Amino acid sequence: MAADNHKIPVSAQAGGSSLPNRPKEATSEETEGMSPNSSKQPKNKPQSKHNTLDIQSEANDAPATSADRTKTSSIQLPDFILKRNELFDELKRKHDAEVLQKEKSVIDVVLDLGNDKNGFPRPAMPVAAKAWESTPGSFLKHVDKDISSDVVVAKVDGRELWDLDRPLERGCRVSYIPFTSPEGRNVFWHSSAHVLGEAAECQYECLLSHGPPVEQGFFYDMAIAGGQVVKESDWAPLESRASKFSKEKQPFDRLHVSIPDLKTMFGYSKYKMYYIENLLPPEGSTVYRCGSLVDLCLGPHIQNTSKIKAFQIMKSSSCYFRGDKDDDSLQRIYGVAFPDKKQMTEHKKFLEEAAKRDHRRLGIEQDLFFFHDMSPGSVFLLPHGTRIFNSLQKLLRSEYQKREYSEVQSPNMYDSDLWKKSGHWQHYSEDMFVLDVENKKWALKPMNCPGHCVMFSHRERSYRELPLRIADFGVLHRNEASGALNGMTRVRKFQQDDTHIFCTQDQITEEIEGLFDFLKCIYGLFGFPFRLKLSTRPEKFLGTLETWNIAESKLKDALNSFAASGGGQWELNEGDGAFYGPKIDITISDALRRDWQCATIQLDFQLPQNFGLEYMTSETPAKPKPSAADEARTDDAAAEIKAPGPGRARPVMIHRAIIGSFERFMAILTEHFAGKWPFWISPRQILIIPVMPAVHDYVLEVQGLFKSQKMYVDVDISGNTLQKKIRTGQLQQYNFIFVVGAQEKETRSVNIRNRDDQATQAKGELVPLDEAIKKLKTLKKERRLINAI
Repeated sequence: MAADNHKIPVSAQAGGSSLPNRPKEATSEETEGMSPNSSKQPKNKPQSKHNTLDIQSEANDAPATSADRTKTSSIQLPDFILKRNELFDELKRKHDAEVLQKEKSVIDVVLDLGNDKNGFPRPAMPVAAKAWESTPGSFLKHVDKDISSDVVVAKVDGRELWDLDRPLERGCRVSYIPFTSPEGRNVFWHSSAHVLGEAAECQYECLLSHGPPVEQGFFYDMAIAGGQVVKESDWAPLESRASKFSKEKQPFDRLHVSIPDLKTMFGYSKYKMYYIENLLPPEGSTVYRCGSLVDLCLGPHIQNTSKIKAFQIMKSSSCYFRGDKDDDSLQRIYGVAFPDKKQMTEHKKFLEEAAKRDHRRLGIEQDLFFFHDMSPGSVFLLPHGTRIFNSLQKLLRSEYQKREYSEVQSPNMYDSDLWKKSGHWQHYSEDMFVLDVENKKWALKPMNCPGHCVMFSHRERSYRELPLRIADFGVLHRNEASGALNGMTRVRKFQQDDTHIFCTQDQITEEIEGLFDFLKCIYGLFGFPFRLKLSTRPEKFLGTLETWNIAESKLKDALNSFAASGGGQWELNEGDGAFYGPKIDITISDALRRDWQCATIQLDFQLPQNFGLEYMTSETPAKPKPSAADEARTDDAAAEIKAPGPGRARPVMIHRAIIGSFERFMAILTEHFAGKWPFWISPRQILIIPVMPAVHDYVLEVQGLFKSQKMYVDVDISGNTLQKKIRTGQLQQYNFIFVVGAQEKETRSVNIRNRDDQATQAKGELVPLDEAIKKLKTLKKERRLINAI
């Protein structure tokens, strides 16, 4: 399994309503997210009865308060919004009164201001603070403007994102998150989604579903009365409202609300009621108010809407509630926002370049792959696409041989008892393709790890066999919502460079260091810089503190060793490890400086426990092999597995993938190279064009010689003109075009035009045939990025 695929989903933003275990944000076209499969609920339509709510129209020197929201310009809103907001105000007054009564004890607060421009840590700054009174935002007056001007949100003790205006409750270490960081952008775009939600409620009197941040901005889903469709002509009025709300400096007010009060507050909406009844904990959840909008949301948010200097609607489409095509059809509006207008201009240029590189477009133009309605989410790799796939697989196999990996093949489907033993059935079955086989439940495998545990346990194992590195390119299936499918980056059928390493605790550091070297080797071939982030023990975890501390210490040792050898600094992400072990997330950056997570290295103590995996140590002779009945134990019996006896030990399992899904990695490569493939992986390496029919025999001979060296060589002996043949070859991104005439035939040479060398386009370089073969063999063997001989 590619490490992150074993991870059991935890809370994620479902916001405008940011909620735990959010439903799939699936559309009938394109979207992100995942959805619980629950019964469809009856529809309810937006109400149409009106009343008047006054909203401040001009910017003041200070952010608008709750009372300020009822001042000047009149906007008519339906009763359900007014009643919702009245309840919020009532509960907020009670909450504020309770906070006033709390003891304002002195607390120790230290500001962590990160690194300076030269990369050196700034000194920690102790500040005077009181509980339930001091806020992270109040300390910014002590911070240099070059830091404070870009701050979006705070972080407490390196773990919890915290609103800048939310009072601190205890002594802590406070750091600040800028917009330029991924966390900062997510918070900023999440807040911008609330502004979009407010504008939509004012414009359409709609029922909002949810509106989270996504990779390039945010969106909001909504039900509009009468099945109205959002048109492009609606975008400008929405943007105008958003601009007005930004000038009003509307604050984001946070309030924790009980389940009964939430049901009263949002009882008008089937969508909010679904979230309340299915996704929230019994103690309730937080809501945020921004202007006239009150919404379910975990937060946090920016201080106020004045931070939003540029706001634009990007597109609109239809979608299904919960990603279920049998449920309500909603409208989805996408937007993007920035704290600086220049950033919006840069973003538009980025989108233009990204559109040119879109793998879905280039995949069709280069005849690499296609999709078909007969199997949504399953790519049809055409011959040229398969050439790329095979080149990637060959690269990995060559590294496996050097690094002593053992490639295996495992079954495509398993009895549900296997998934119950591993724990996936309880947490992941909704995302599996389940089959009925001879009156039993089976499932296509979505990951390889349980099958590899079966392989480890099928016979007695000795410490001499460890570390045991098992690699598997097997086909995997995951039941993604149809609306969540997105080219080759989100599919249902895929293959991975999946590996599981079984080792002793003493071998962990060395194995992780070996994986770092593997990462450096593979990503370096494609020109991908990468970053490492260590995620440590979460609040809810399995195993002992001692085991976790040892594991985290070993990972830190490996990370520090890698950094000391020039591998770059790593980040600490406290409390975000998987429940079964700490992990290292690896993020690569492509040519457009977009971040992609392809690899995750995870330590797993739980799966070896579930399967009772053991090996003989050097201490005592082996005990008898377990019986078949023991091996057939299901989930209930697995809980009774005893600790290994004398002379035996439990292995540690390392989940890892380097490129992850082949399909997704191919999409990333397509866009990274803009379809201009390096020679060694290119599906179109050489095109030979004859100047005249008299040299056709020589052209075919040259083709045969290069093909014998396992290169992809095509010839164009069509009736087109020479210039059209050359232009066609250039558009198809052949690495080299050989133009062959009488001179080349007579001297047994080739005239080479290099795709990436403009100087060779008018007339290429005349190279002897033997020399050309030698140079191109070397170029391919060395897997160089530069297309030069």
